[in-house]
Amino acid sequence: MTALTIATWNVNSLRQRLEGVGRLVEERAPDVLCLQETKVTDELFPADELKALGFEHQVIRGQKSYNGVAVLSRKPIKQVRERRPWWGKDDCRHIGVELEGGLELHCFYAPSGGPTPDPEANEKFAHKLGFYDEMAKWAAKEQDQARPTILMGDLNIAPLENDVWNHKKLLRSVGHTPGESERFATLLKKGRLTDVGRSFVPPEEPLYTWWGYRFAASFEKNYGWRLDHVLANEAALPAIKSFEVFKETRSWEKPSDHVPVIIKVA
Repeated sequence: MTALTIATWNVNSLRQRLEGVGRLVEERAPDVLCLQETKVTDELFPADELKALGFEHQVIRGQKSYNGVAVLSRKPIKQVRERRPWWGKDDCRHIGVELEGGLELHCFYAPSGGPTPDPEANEKFAHKLGFYDEMAKWAAKEQDQARPTILMGDLNIAPLENDVWNHKKLLRSVGHTPGESERFATLLKKGRLTDVGRSFVPPEEPLYTWWGYRFAASFEKNYGWRLDHVLANEAALPAIKSFEVFKETRSWEKPSDHVPVIIKVA
């Protein structure tokens, strides 16, 4: 497998975060960037600005004001494997590519689920659960375990007790409910995937990638959630040599509420 540094980042509006992307590139030099919540249509995507940062190869899928994903690479992308809709909605939440060297890489932005964890009263939460059910079936049936495969992105679930700043308080909050954590575990089991973050950082230790905007001191007080993930199949896992949550970006000017997660493969 080709040696690569790969970063995933929910930028929460790419055009507003271009300066931050440039700083990320300067400080961590990723070969591949998986972005979520780009919030820009394909025709307005800042392709030239990103090419100037070294990302000549771009696979994008966007819409106005919401969602949107992109895979950007310094090295050629061998092929685009998937740009499929999920749960009957073509809302730009997934791109799958094969990189030179044989690594299959999937960039996901899972639904957030809205404010209420009740699928009958909240269609957005029903969408989220349905999306995960479909992901698990897809991971079980359509993935070739012999091909090194990594799924990464904002999966919008903090599945473990120490993936949130206050487990007991947040058990009824969307993103940390038992039903969502069970679906995350089902995705891992059916896809024969490993939670890479927790293979590097033990589950008993806090690990966060998101600090919300609503409470201004959330980052200062470390009121975090782990919503951004890297999942690897059995063929890819041995190649992953390091894992980093680039927490410092949350203190940059005009930050995203998410921070990049960076892996090195070799």
